[in-house]
Amino acid sequence: MKRLKNVMVLVIAIFGFSQIKAQNPDAKITNTLVVEQSADDVWAELRKLDNIDELSSQVASVKFTGPKGVGGSRVCTSPDGKGKFKENILAFDDANRSYTYQVVEGIPATGVVSNFKVVDLGYKKSMIVWTSTYEKFMKNPQMSEEQFNGFLNMASNEMIANVAKMASK
Repeated sequence: MKRLKNVMVLVIAIFGFSQIKAQNPDAKITNTLVVEQSADDVWAELRKLDNIDELSSQVASVKFTGPKGVGGSRVCTSPDGKGKFKENILAFDDANRSYTYQVVEGIPATGVVSNFKVVDLGYKKSMIVWTSTYEKFMKNPQMSEEQFNGFLNMASNEMIANVAKMASK
């Protein structure tokens, strides 16, 4: 029975990954984490939108303006207070447990669009998926494109892990 359950979870995970790929086949970065919590519990934390400072060590404060959904914006400030970036919420879907945001200023890339999604795997398990793509990296003396991609990976993995921790409380 245990083996059957493991096979079922594997099948669900593979099916979930195929849905994710279909969600954004052009993503430059995709990070996932399977969580031992229901999709509803995880989404309840992720959908808050104004608590990025609780999810990322790269953000000391966040100022959210506008509606908590499409049309909302957040300005995130770095721990040293010198760096800021602005994000606009482009899509927000409670039914599909997903939201998409665009970073519109403060980073060395143009056309940055990222998406968080929570996939229900059944058996009180879910998968958090973060994808990101951008049009063009802008050369600068502070970081290379490889370092920028490394930063995106590190930051998204940290946020995903922290969402999972918050959902388990």
